[in-house]
Amino acid sequence: MTAAASSDADLIASHAAGDPHAFAELVRRHRDRMWAVALRTLRDPEEAADALQEAFISAFRAAGSFRAESQVTTWLHRIVVNACLDRVRRRQARPTVPLPETGPAEPVAAGDAMAERETSLVVSNALAELSEEQRVPIMLVDVEGYSVAETAKMLGIAEGTVKSRCARGRAKLAKVLGHLRNPSADANVPGDATDTRDGRPRRHWEGT
Repeated sequence: MTAAASSDADLIASHAAGDPHAFAELVRRHRDRMWAVALRTLRDPEEAADALQEAFISAFRAAGSFRAESQVTTWLHRIVVNACLDRVRRRQARPTVPLPETGPAEPVAAGDAMAERETSLVVSNALAELSEEQRVPIMLVDVEGYSVAETAKMLGIAEGTVKSRCARGRAKLAKVLGHLRNPSADANVPGDATDTRDGRPRRHWEGT
């Protein structure tokens, strides 16, 4: 079986066994997704690139201890998020760099694609306006899909603190992004933002 046809778990096992090409294939498969995670969390391309490099180095060294208790992508995801959080703690109050609207030689999007891009930028800019202590928990819980318990463990804070920071951040986002949910209505904070289906507060900008 070629490296490209192997499962992620097989690649981790092969890497731990000394295969010099297995980890490179794993990086090739997941680099783009992990880059997106780092960039959304840090909002600074240089910081995100450094965090991603640190994360892959950590994963390279820790692959032998992977026990298949979760998906390889989840394992990598957590390593990347932790690397980003380490950089957040180190930089503290340093200002963030806004993401560019277009990249070099990027083709012009038309119609719905352009509207989707504009909506994404509005949401991204709204997240950037939050304080770091509110933005990071919201990124982990609402965007990346971690549970409150997992987020609390990664951030080293109480679960109640995660919930309260997310609630305050969502209230601010609701005011800024209310027009995305109902363009003809004033942007007001909903009275009840809880979706009891999964036990987590519902994202105010869902459906955009």
